[in-house]
Amino acid sequence: MTDICLPHDRAASARTATPSRALMLLLAAGAGFSVASIYYAQPLLGVIGAELEAPAWLTGWIPTATQLGYAAGLVLLGSLADRFDRRRVILAKAGALVIALLLAALAPSVHALLAASVLIGITATVAQDFVPAAAALAPTASRGRMVGTVMTGLLLGILLSRVVSGLVAEQYGWRSMFVLAAGSVAIVAVVTARSLPSFPAGSVLGYGALLRSLGSLLRQYAPLRRAALAQALLAVGFSAFWSTLAVMLHAAPFHLGSAAAGAFGLAGAAGALAAPFAGRIADRKGPLYVVRIAAALAAAAFAAMGAGNALPPFGQLALLAVGTVVFDLGVQGALIAHQTIVYGLDGAARSRLNVVLMTSMFLGMAAGSGLGSLLLAYGGWSAVMALAAAAAAGALAVQARR
Repeated sequence: MTDICLPHDRAASARTATPSRALMLLLAAGAGFSVASIYYAQPLLGVIGAELEAPAWLTGWIPTATQLGYAAGLVLLGSLADRFDRRRVILAKAGALVIALLLAALAPSVHALLAASVLIGITATVAQDFVPAAAALAPTASRGRMVGTVMTGLLLGILLSRVVSGLVAEQYGWRSMFVLAAGSVAIVAVVTARSLPSFPAGSVLGYGALLRSLGSLLRQYAPLRRAALAQALLAVGFSAFWSTLAVMLHAAPFHLGSAAAGAFGLAGAAGALAAPFAGRIADRKGPLYVVRIAAALAAAAFAAMGAGNALPPFGQLALLAVGTVVFDLGVQGALIAHQTIVYGLDGAARSRLNVVLMTSMFLGMAAGSGLGSLLLAYGGWSAVMALAAAAAAGALAVQARR
């Protein structure tokens, strides 16, 4: 791809002026299409397992493999944008993500798909390079709002990916979804190459020193430690829900297909659309105020959904729809607030601060996927929701101490 980054004076002015709406929409779209890549498989587990003749417990590890890859990618690659031009890092990762998605589309077995899922997770961390870019471009007084805008794109990518995935798989098969995903990321890369300014490196540390500095940042900043732990706990419940929902709806008494499971992403999208408002509230009243309310909402929603088994099937579905809106609003609002906290700690280390926060979050997601699958198999849906509610309550306890 031809290097057409802006001249230094244009790049500098882009960072000192308020970013244009078009640029913010590009960052939001880039984050959304990239992160969606790690969620397309979730509503498809039933049809993937049937076509590849794999047991449910093994296909259930596909989301876990992707999330573990994402966590590894954050640790190994997430710091590079502090050392090198963020624009070049974004383009390199986006190209690698296109290749990983095409490998998934061509996977001949579930084991090959698991390997491709790890690669998708590693390279999809490009989504997390778009968010610190917004923080770097935004004026301090409106950083929460602008980060919230980009995070809306990222969160809509997470939630609507399931809707699109379910519908596409119903019509054209699950492999076509990965081909479509590769095309969307390729388009984002082309537009990014033409529109995003270059970013000067914020650090001169070597690669090994960058990795070691992650631990130093974690030890140095208590707010970072609390934010990472609280968001990881919320991610446990978030992932336990979404990783098991399709399997639960596929079984009795619902017997619903992948499109119906994916449609619940529309309910979650309603919560994601509130992300900019969470950023505005964080700018006005402080991010901890947002975190505490958000964690309480998530805990209440998970507990209510776990107690809904006594309802008839239609009532259970209605409760699931409402609960999805509420808990997604809570989880996403807390994430915006936590990012506002950590991005303000050290402007020269925003990518590494983001690495610590998001690695903790995706380790929580990986744990939620694995534990959720086990609990669904041996304890049922109520056990999955009990885990989610307890984890959200733990996040509230972490941030209620200060």
